[in-house]
Amino acid sequence: MATAESLLAERPLADISVDGLAKGAGISRPTFYFYFPSKEAVLLTLLDRVINEADSALEALIEHPADRDTMWRTGINVFFETFGAHKAVTRAAQVAAATNAEVRELWSTFMQKWINYTAAVIDAERERGAAPHTLPSQELATALNLMNERTLCASFAAEQPCIPEPHVVDTLVHIWVSSIYGAAS
Repeated sequence: MATAESLLAERPLADISVDGLAKGAGISRPTFYFYFPSKEAVLLTLLDRVINEADSALEALIEHPADRDTMWRTGINVFFETFGAHKAVTRAAQVAAATNAEVRELWSTFMQKWINYTAAVIDAERERGAAPHTLPSQELATALNLMNERTLCASFAAEQPCIPEPHVVDTLVHIWVSSIYGAAS
């Protein structure tokens, strides 16, 4: 797995050969195929590991901090730190999702889980009177999470335009807090 992630940092998955993966891992090509049906399966395994790492980190944040900004910052920062530590996998997965149904399904399942979680937290904030009832929580949560996905991916790839990495979490937190707690229009 380390070989695959290292190679992805150097070049796109399409330019990586099974022979290169096997050689880097110190195994033969037939041994590679014993463990993985394709190099895309390696990417899927890497992505699953990164997603599980993010999930585990978020689930460890059971108690909400008293300060709402800190609560949202902590959650957003988990994604920033986790996916930022695996930029090559993140970029490769984004590219692969366009053509690989398994990658797309894994990513969509993960996104939907956190959209649902975000919507539940927004509903809880509204029920306790901390946030106004504005847009439907599921729609707001969807927009916010999709915004994070695109913004983080652009920053990690240093696309132009993008928000520089040192400012991306602050920017996202500001938008989240303003969207969730701002007055109804």
